[in-house]
Amino acid sequence: MLDTKAIRQQFKILDTTVYGKPLVYFDNAATTQKPDSVIDTLSDYYRTLNSNIHRGAHYLSSTATERYEQTREKVRSFINAAKSCEIVFTRGTTESINLVASSFGRAFLQKGDEVIISGMEHHSDIVPWQIACEQRGASIKVIPFSDKGELDLDAYRSLLSDRTRIVAVNHVSNTLGTVNPVKEIIGIAHSYGVPVLIDGAQSVSHIAVDVQDLDCDFYCFSGHKMYAPMGVGVLYGKEQWLDKLPPYQGGGEMIKDVSFERTTYNNLPFKFEAGTPSVGDVLALASAIDFMQGIGMDNIAAHEQELLQYATQRLLAIPDMHIFGMAENKTSVISFLIGNAHPYDTGTLLDKLGIAVRTGHHCTQPIMDHYGIPGTVRASFAVYNTKEEIDNFITGIERIAPMLS
Repeated sequence: MLDTKAIRQQFKILDTTVYGKPLVYFDNAATTQKPDSVIDTLSDYYRTLNSNIHRGAHYLSSTATERYEQTREKVRSFINAAKSCEIVFTRGTTESINLVASSFGRAFLQKGDEVIISGMEHHSDIVPWQIACEQRGASIKVIPFSDKGELDLDAYRSLLSDRTRIVAVNHVSNTLGTVNPVKEIIGIAHSYGVPVLIDGAQSVSHIAVDVQDLDCDFYCFSGHKMYAPMGVGVLYGKEQWLDKLPPYQGGGEMIKDVSFERTTYNNLPFKFEAGTPSVGDVLALASAIDFMQGIGMDNIAAHEQELLQYATQRLLAIPDMHIFGMAENKTSVISFLIGNAHPYDTGTLLDKLGIAVRTGHHCTQPIMDHYGIPGTVRASFAVYNTKEEIDNFITGIERIAPMLS
């Protein structure tokens, strides 16, 4: 049992009142709140250490550089990458996927080639591949999923061919909560000699991730969904793949030598880190990892699974309740509709009761098309959430349901 009271005391924002009601924050799949340690790290950087990194000989720069690179090593350990040079800092999952899609497309996609993605991808793992395919004359193939919210692996196998160049799927669906069998997906792709990118935006804060055990070729995630600030993310890539890819952006830090005749690119990971990075956000990412590891990823997963099961059971007892995504293996996300009520109306009424949920298509319009709906209401849980908050949430739904009929 986690000491959720002690955990919640580290998040001052959870003491907020909304329209006179205590805040119930169930929008964690969009972004998590930040503990004091993360906020303090960010603040302390700008108060005491603010400087650019890697280029300065002075104390502030060398100290900031050391801590920046220490964070890279902490991230490497957190996801069990083989080498710290396989950790590239980006602005978030979206930029990480765009980096790979752009660079991989330029280097490896040709007319007639195919990219496989799944039907439950976030737009950030659809649009970059569409752009890359349009530029190179390649095409996209889509792994279908069941109404239950599970990928059809037999269909996936049938999509793989000698024209497949890369597979890109999410680890956890941000809308359905499904934990996809990515290790199996990767193994199948590798049997064809095809690399795999995993969108880990919704996984790293909920379950332990071991990229060497998964054997993925690329893994992408964002800091702001794992208790760190917005503006920092990570691209993990196997060294042999990052070596093969051309740079994504040009500018400072990603070069060794520049002349008007030619440029020699820097070593990994700096080849992909052009320009001044968001140093404070990176340092705060280290504090977020410390926060999660201090609790224990297995403890976080167990607590959130308990919340998921409790909330699901209570929601299903409400008349005319429809939950989308009932996979056997899922994390702490519940997407639902009450009868024929529009999700925005439900979300607006819940907000008046102090309950924060997400409404809409959640940047997964193909999922909504699959179910023939405009969107859903999404409640998503984090380590600081409690069963008492779920009770308030259920009471709120029971109160507003008659207004929506």
